[in-house]
Amino acid sequence: MTNPIIETNGVVNVNGTKSLTQASKGRANPDHEEYQYLDLISRIMAQGQSRPDRTGTGTLALFAPPSFRFSLENSILPLLTTKRVFLRGVIAELLWFVNGSTDSKLLSDQGVGIWDGNGSKEFLTKNGLGHRREGDLGPVYGFQWRHFGAEYTDADGDYRDKGVDQLKEVIWKIKNNPTDRRIILSAWNPKDLPLMALPPCHMFCQFYVTLPSPSIADDKPKLSCLMYQRSCDLGLGVPFNIASYALLTHMIAYITDTVPHEFILQMGDSHIYKDHVDPLKIQLEREPRDFPTLRFKRTREEIGDIDGFTVDDFVVEGYKPHGKIEMKMSLRLGFLQHRMSSAYVPIMLF
Repeated sequence: MTNPIIETNGVVNVNGTKSLTQASKGRANPDHEEYQYLDLISRIMAQGQSRPDRTGTGTLALFAPPSFRFSLENSILPLLTTKRVFLRGVIAELLWFVNGSTDSKLLSDQGVGIWDGNGSKEFLTKNGLGHRREGDLGPVYGFQWRHFGAEYTDADGDYRDKGVDQLKEVIWKIKNNPTDRRIILSAWNPKDLPLMALPPCHMFCQFYVTLPSPSIADDKPKLSCLMYQRSCDLGLGVPFNIASYALLTHMIAYITDTVPHEFILQMGDSHIYKDHVDPLKIQLEREPRDFPTLRFKRTREEIGDIDGFTVDDFVVEGYKPHGKIEMKMSLRLGFLQHRMSSAYVPIMLF
């Protein structure tokens, strides 16, 4: 028998959910950074407001909780361990972003179907984009990263040297002007939002270079990344996003000869879908395990630049997560609509 959700003046409490104080007792490693994520889930279950959403499922939500901070030092990759994260999908999607692609079929051809729902002909037609071929998502993340401001035609267009290559500019600034306060990568382009199959949830990030200490011999600059996410599905999307931007920071650090330092995630609307409450209770009972480490198979010189990475370059070692936890995706009432986090269903299926 599941514990019911009880609403009191718009604040939701879930019977049986441990308080943060109770949950912290008896932890084998109370300082593990994954507890930031687990404790926020617990807090949303206990204090989150019950809110409607466009899928009709309903959420429990808080706004702008304390940011998550994950160390990237010593080659650490913050890949959550209290459930298995679909690492192959994270890497494939990230390289797809970096390539500037907007064609979901390129991911499908690699066995990664995380954007298939949003690229289906039915979905595009229902969202007023039926003139596009199947798989054409519009000017989503990768297009904005590599061609911001360019006129979008379709997923098959040639956009070389068109628009602003933000990713290239980020890398140039890290190498040549590391104290610049405008080392920013934005996926949020209001003009292009109506053309997108799905507007960006992880909207923009800022990179920061900590300069070498003159008092430490052979000290190297350290690279950190702060990402702002407007819509944060704690059950399905956020674990994927943490891994993705941590990987991106490692990649940029590698080619700029800096040291990965920290990834910070600042969240806006932070929510749990109501049909994820019971699966997440299972996750809350699990103890985090050590995060894995990341290394690159080829040298910096062999990779060359950000476009030189391939899926075979990523070597993740020591990832020993708990088993899968299945969570249902939500459908918009009236027709099939995969919400942002539904694209991440494979996280729970591998």
